This record gives sequence, structure tokens and C-alpha cells, in this order.
Amino acid sequence: MPSASVRHPGYAAVANAIAASSRILVSGHISPDGDSLGSMIAMARMLTAAGKQAFATADVKALGKPGFLEGAADIIPLRKLRRRKFDLFVYVDCAAPDRLPPEVRPFAEKLPFITIDHHATSVAANDAAIIDPTASSAGEIVWRLAKWMEWKFDRAVAEALWVAIVTDSGRFAYDSTRPGTLRAAGDLLKYGVRTAMINDILYSGFPRKAIELKRIAWRSLHVWKNRKVAEVTLTRDDFREVRGSKADAEDVIEIPRSVARNEVALFFYQIPDRTKETRVSIRTRAPWDATVLAQKFGGGGHVRAAGCTIKGGMAVAKRQMRAAVRELLKVQ
Repeated sequence: MPSASVRHPGYAAVANAIAASSRILVSGHISPDGDSLGSMIAMARMLTAAGKQAFATADVKALGKPGFLEGAADIIPLRKLRRRKFDLFVYVDCAAPDRLPPEVRPFAEKLPFITIDHHATSVAANDAAIIDPTASSAGEIVWRLAKWMEWKFDRAVAEALWVAIVTDSGRFAYDSTRPGTLRAAGDLLKYGVRTAMINDILYSGFPRKAIELKRIAWRSLHVWKNRKVAEVTLTRDDFREVRGSKADAEDVIEIPRSVARNEVALFFYQIPDRTKETRVSIRTRAPWDATVLAQKFGGGGHVRAAGCTIKGGMAVAKRQMRAAVRELLKVQ
């Protein structure tokens, strides 16, 4: 029986949905980061240990550094989903179904589903949802649910959740880190999490592609508004030049964010595809809310970290986002 030590209106509905299902598909958002990938791997492994047939799915070519996690090799490639049948869909670390990989969206539309998320812009679409914008990460929420359900942990699950929490809390440096975050992390350490090894993988030893993309991004650095705003750019040609992917540019946003007195950091990029869209990663410092900027373009995220996609080329995207930033900064 689930423990009564944690209270949330969605926990019972989630437990009932899981109990009524046997084959479960777990997904995160497009281009999964550490939180998304770690949370989905942990969920799939714990559901399997609990007697369910559970499978995580993602673009296996875009896992980035968190792809070292045990369980990543078991992920179903998106292209193979059409051959599979499921009776429950779980999505984690994803504010809305339109942020899921296109191959996964039909399952979200046709199957009963569970939402586990911590984005400020996330909205519960049914009763089987656990959404907590105060949580550091989706991984922290998955840990709470697992404790409530009395699921079994092993080192692989603990390391997946550790990566989820560590990456989205900025190694416990962001203001989303709460006492509950550290309680979750402390509990995971009991299962033998290899913290030093994981730190080296995630934050050291960058591959050549990542270093080349950072070099190009540094050259593009543009600072304005008396250093309050800083931005970097990577075009499709930049990615093609080094044969890199978005996974190789995960921490490029830290370049503009590292500028002294920076309050709004922007990373404009275009992945090598056939669309004319430009994506924007946004980071802010108090008092600015990153979601205010992201939501103007249909995006979302967290108060200090958000993102959006602007339907236009780089020049159009920069012009529109810069106008939105100027409008935001007028508030103070």
C-alpha cells in the first residue's frame, strides 16, 4: 500500500491509473535534458520492478551527456514506437503535450495519461497529475511519488534521479533548491550514487563538438542594456560546421549568464532541420521572470529558466525577443 506520509491531490489518481495498466510508455520533452531523461529512466525502471511492463522512449541520438545512465540503452527509439501498444502514457518534465516528441503525441491523445512536472506554466489536464512549480526538478517529484508508492530503489534508479535533481537545481545552487530537495538527494546517496564520477561526466571532459560550439558562441557574444542583457547565437551552419547537435550545446546559455551584472541571458539557436524556426533559451536573475518572455512566443518553463520557439529566421527572432526584453525591463 502507498505510504500516507506525503499528501498531494494527484497521488491517488496516479496510483489508480498505474494499478489499472500493464503496459506503460514513459516520455519526456523534445531533446531531453538531465531532468527529463533521468526522470523517465527512473520511472520506467521502478514501474518495471513493481510488476509493470514499462518502457521509456526518446530520440536516442540526442541524449547528450546524461546518456551514460544505466537504463539509457533500454530506451525505445522514437522511430520504433509505431510497432508497440500501450495502455497508459506517462510524461515527465514536460509542461504541455506539444513539447513532446511528435512521434509520442498520438499516445498522449489516445491513451489515459499521467503528468509529472514542475514547470510554472504547466497545467493539469486531468486528475492524474502531480505538478509542483516549487520543486527543483521533475526528478524530485518522481522521488516523492516513489516514496509514497513504496517502490524499490537501486543504484541505477538513484543515479538517474540524482542526475535529474543535480542538473535542474544547478548542483543545488539555484533558488529552486529547498529543504525537500536536499532530503531527496540525501536519501538517494544511500543507494551508492557515484557522485564524483557523475560530476566528471556532466561537468568535465567536454567532447570536441561541444568545445567548438562554445568557441563559436563566445565569438557571437553581444552585451547591451548596460550589461543587464547578454546573448549568444548558434546558427544551423554553426551546428553543421562541427557536425554537432543541440545536446552538444546544453550549457552554452551559461556564456551570456556569466557576464558581470547580467540579469537576462539569451541563447538564440537553430537546429539543422528544414524549418525556419529559431529557438531561444532564457535565463534571468531576480526580479525578472523568464516565463514572461517565453510565454509571449508560446513557450514556458521556470521563473529563472525558460524557453520558446519563434516562427521566423534569426534576424526576426532577435528583433522580436529584444523588443520583449526592453518591454520587460521597463517595468522596474
